[in-house]
Amino acid sequence: MFVSAFLSVIGLGFLVWVLFSLAVYALPAFVGVTVGMYVYGTEAGVLAALVAGIFAAVFTLLIGQIVFAKVQSVPMRLVIASIFAAPAGVAGFSAIKGLSQIGGASESWTLAFAIIGGIVVAGTAWVRIASLAGPPDEDDDRHRQLKQAQPFSNDR
Repeated sequence: MFVSAFLSVIGLGFLVWVLFSLAVYALPAFVGVTVGMYVYGTEAGVLAALVAGIFAAVFTLLIGQIVFAKVQSVPMRLVIASIFAAPAGVAGFSAIKGLSQIGGASESWTLAFAIIGGIVVAGTAWVRIASLAGPPDEDDDRHRQLKQAQPFSNDR
């Protein structure tokens, strides 16, 4: 009995760790699967669908990271991060709801756990997309320093 409970906790912890680790990839995975299904529906074949889906997923992730790193506007960064965090939140909500239903929790507790889990997973994806963009470039810092040193250079 004890071994079974211990292994269940270990397995549940592993699933939650995987959920948090892969949260940032929910949007690229969704785009990749959608493109792959579309290409497969055009009767291009399984290999073409796989290649197109993988390409679309990688392209989505890279474009999101590049745009997030290059855009300096805080509202635009919030929009980009929200676009990546929303599918992760939905995936987190669904995963935590399923796991809590397996545990036998009541419907109200299941919903409460799922909402909290979705918010936490979306927040994790938000932080990870920001960290994947990396620190600001040295050129950006040098440009800011020059602009601060010459505050009235643009006034004409």
